[in-house]
Amino acid sequence: VQVLLKLWRNGFSLDDGELRSYSDPTNAQFLESVKRGEIPVELQRLVHGGQVNLDMEDHQEQEYVKPRLRFKAFSGEGQKLGSLTPEIVSTPSSPEEEEKSILNAPVLIDDSMPATKIQIRLADGSRLIQRFNQTHRIKDIRDFIIQSRPAFAATDFVLVTTFPNKELTDESLTLQEADILNTVILQQLK
Repeated sequence: VQVLLKLWRNGFSLDDGELRSYSDPTNAQFLESVKRGEIPVELQRLVHGGQVNLDMEDHQEQEYVKPRLRFKAFSGEGQKLGSLTPEIVSTPSSPEEEEKSILNAPVLIDDSMPATKIQIRLADGSRLIQRFNQTHRIKDIRDFIIQSRPAFAATDFVLVTTFPNKELTDESLTLQEADILNTVILQQLK
């Protein structure tokens, strides 16, 4: 984890956070740890025993000025109204969960070929995110769903694009031919 410690005339801040007073005993302990070349306990808890790179900037000639908030794009999820798809209750996916689903994937990827990520929203409300080569076929997505969730092996389902809704009936098409690169695919039970 990369942490930036800025020393100001009237206190210090971590990663453009709030000003922390030099006179506060907790903050004084933090700075003493840094002076001794140790990782402060607060940062040790933050990284759970991982590695910390602590950079420092000296602004002691200046008063602390609260930084302007940076624009952060909406990272939530939307719901489509009036859709024929079943109700999907999605759970937010962390980058760790996304990596885990990719690492445990039963799909063989040829790294010398162009690849794409497909998010599959299953009828049970869960979702899978998987890398495929652009030359994989729609049938490979169906097989991936069944391998990842064996309960769907005996279930009759179709794969549908999100917008515009289009059922992917020709499973021999490549992902590129079907024009579904980097998209979300819905699983609908018949």
